[in-house]
Formats: sequence, structure tokens, C-alpha cells
Amino acid sequence: MHELSVCQGMLSQMQAIATEHGARAITGVTVRIGPLSGVEPELLAQAFSIASAGGIADGARLQLDSLPIRVQCETCGAETEAAANRLLCGACGDWHTRLISGDELLLASVELETGKPS
Repeated sequence: MHELSVCQGMLSQMQAIATEHGARAITGVTVRIGPLSGVEPELLAQAFSIASAGGIADGARLQLDSLPIRVQCETCGAETEAAANRLLCGACGDWHTRLISGDELLLASVELETGKPS
């Protein structure tokens, strides 16, 4: 399950962000995942709860946003959505396409708790 190592890398990035802003806790995280990223969202959610336990992001809310697969046709120039196993142009049906999105794994936002504990 490589999702655990993905989470550990994300948590390292989040820790650096929290330190930079003087935060004492991370309360929420939004991650955008494309279907061709090689990461399973359900496994990432499970790994996040394990990897964040006992750290600055312990108990943080994880929001996973799915991104569509989009291609640009080299024949007609159209940008359309495509299926993971059929990267065909949605306008003309040609297979000469270039992937423009759908393989991303992005740490989109991190919500921080700053200030003194109450």
C-alpha cells in the first residue's frame, strides 16, 4: 500500500506549512486526485488516519476531490473529458490525444489552527 508513503510525504509538506505559519494544529486538508494518479482515494483516506495519528494533523478532516480525465485532440484541437481506458477525443473520436489532466495528486489546501490554546 504505497498510499501510506504518499501520506507521509504529504504530512511532511503540511508540517512545513504549519511551522511556517506558527500553527499548533492542522484541522483540515483537501487533496485533489485524478483517476490516473495511481492512488486509490479509499486507501489514501485509511492511510491518512494512520499516518497522522499522534502528530500535528491528528484528527484533521480529510477531503478528497476527484478530478476528471481531460485530453486535447491533436487532430481537431478540442479539449474534452475522456475515460481512463479510452483517451479518445470527445469531439471527433480520434485517438491522437494528449493528456492534460487526470494524473494529478495535489495538496490543494491545509487548514491551520493558530493562536494560544483555550
